Amino acid sequence: MRVAHLGELTGELTVFGGPYSNIQALDALLAAARGHLICTGDLVAYCGAPKEVIARTQQANVYVVAGNCEKQLAARALDCGCGFEEGTTCDLLSAAWYDFANRSVDEHARDWMGGLPDIVTFEHSARRFAVIHGGVTDVARFIWSSSERQVFDEELTALRTLYGDVDVVISGHSGIAFERQISDVRWVNAGVIGMPPHDETPETEFLCIGADGGFRLEKLVYDVDGAVGDMVKAGLTQGYHTALQTGIWPSEDVLPADLRR
Repeated sequence: MRVAHLGELTGELTVFGGPYSNIQALDALLAAARGHLICTGDLVAYCGAPKEVIARTQQANVYVVAGNCEKQLAARALDCGCGFEEGTTCDLLSAAWYDFANRSVDEHARDWMGGLPDIVTFEHSARRFAVIHGGVTDVARFIWSSSERQVFDEELTALRTLYGDVDVVISGHSGIAFERQISDVRWVNAGVIGMPPHDETPETEFLCIGADGGFRLEKLVYDVDGAVGDMVKAGLTQGYHTALQTGIWPSEDVLPADLRR
C-alpha cells in the first residue's frame, strides 16, 4: 500500500470522485473548485473522453488516489477490476467502456497511474484525514450508507494498521455520497462527478470542506449534452449515456435494495 501524506492543509478543500471520462463534468468541477483539490479515483470509466480527463487532471495539479480503474489500466489488465458478479448488468456493460478506455490511454498515462497512492492523508482543522477509493482491504469494495457496521469496522482496522488513528475517512467508488458516524470516526463518501447518483436528476455531486472543517455536499451542473455527444461518438451507447440525462443507472442491480427505485 502506498500512502502519500500531504501534511497540514489549511483553507477550503474540494474533494471529488469518479470523473469517469466525463470531461464536461471535470471542467465544471475545476471552475467551481476552491482550495486544494483531491480526487478519490476512477478518472476513467463510462464516458467518452478518457485521454482528456487524465490530461486535465494532471494540468490542474489534483491529488489523486488510485482507483481500481487506474490500477487496472496501469497493469495493462483487460477489465475494470470492479469484481462484478458474472452476468450482472454492470459486468456486461463494463466490457464496452473499459475496452474503449484501454484503447485510448497511452503508455505515459498508464505509468503515471501506476505511481498514484492508495491512500492520501493530511491534517486539517485539528483532525486527521485519510482519503481512499473503495476500501483499504479491497480497492473495489462497494461500501454504501446502509452497509453493515462490520464492513466499516474492518476497513478502519486495516487503515489504523497502516496509518494509525484517523478522525475522518473520505471514500469514493460506490457513486453515491453519504456521511456516517462510526464510533469516533466520520466516514464521508464524496460521491462522483461523472455520473448522477441514481436520483432522477442529471446533476452530480462533490464534497467541499470549509476552512473551519465543516462538510458540505454541492451539486454540479455541467454540459450533459456535450458529454452524451462524446459517448455517442465513441460508440458508448449501452445505457450509461442516457443515465447522464435521466439520472437513473442502467446497472441498478449493483445497488443494495434500499437504494433502488
